[in-house]
Amino acid sequence: MFKGVFTAIVTPFKNGKIDEKALKKLIEFQIENGVGGIVACGSTGESATLSFKEHIEVIEIVSESAYGKIKVIAGTGSNNTVEAVRLVREAERFKIDGHLQIAPYYNKPTQEGLYLHFKTIAQNCSMPVILYNVPSRTAVNILPETVLRLAEIDKIVGIKEASGSIDQATAILRKAPERFCVLSGDDALTLPIISVGGHGVISTVSNVAPKDMVFMTNYALENDFKSAKEINFKILPLIHAMFVETNPIPVKKALNIMGFIENEIRLPLSEPPAAIVEKIRTVLKEYGIL
Repeated sequence: MFKGVFTAIVTPFKNGKIDEKALKKLIEFQIENGVGGIVACGSTGESATLSFKEHIEVIEIVSESAYGKIKVIAGTGSNNTVEAVRLVREAERFKIDGHLQIAPYYNKPTQEGLYLHFKTIAQNCSMPVILYNVPSRTAVNILPETVLRLAEIDKIVGIKEASGSIDQATAILRKAPERFCVLSGDDALTLPIISVGGHGVISTVSNVAPKDMVFMTNYALENDFKSAKEINFKILPLIHAMFVETNPIPVKKALNIMGFIENEIRLPLSEPPAAIVEKIRTVLKEYGIL
């Protein structure tokens, strides 16, 4: 159901509010360059600092701009199960293709708690659910055995795997149902994860270089690893630049330099130092984006 490149879209701000015009421009840029879908309100979209109302506003804009052209995945997760269910229900007032559900952060639930959290959400939504495992941000790892338990639930159809472990991705793929997709949550690990049976990526770098991420991912999915490897080598310096500081600080700075968005990021994230800005600008020039 979910295969290819899905861009974890940034949330543009202007004077502290959602910049609808800039967001629509970014979405059109993604559609024109062939991505498979948009993920609204992920960590790249600064979901942690969006109010509930803003969260739904972004999902509505993405749905209206992209649904029917490419897939729309709504980030509707929370570390509060009740709030996650509320977000799911609100998001489903709009046309979407699925939900991205992050592991609860800060709470540090047990594996049983994780299972019950995601099971409860799946029981309260109509659209498919993709789990999101990112231990570096949540302080908890959804272990493969828990993922496989959750994969038995019809509504849960995949995982964004950002543990940084190929072993973990492989363990899931080895025993998961055929309908269950594993998407890389780390741009730099997209090719390795596809090589062991993965289905694509939920990408940050595709905000700035969607076409190359699409080509690289599609080549890999077609088992043309020679072509995929060439693009992967080309794009790695750009990927590294997009994570030189906490995501989405670098990618928002890059999009600002490219003229897509205003230079706004929400506290507690902050403006990168001048040396980092110059490094991002240099990489964009060397890549041929500027």
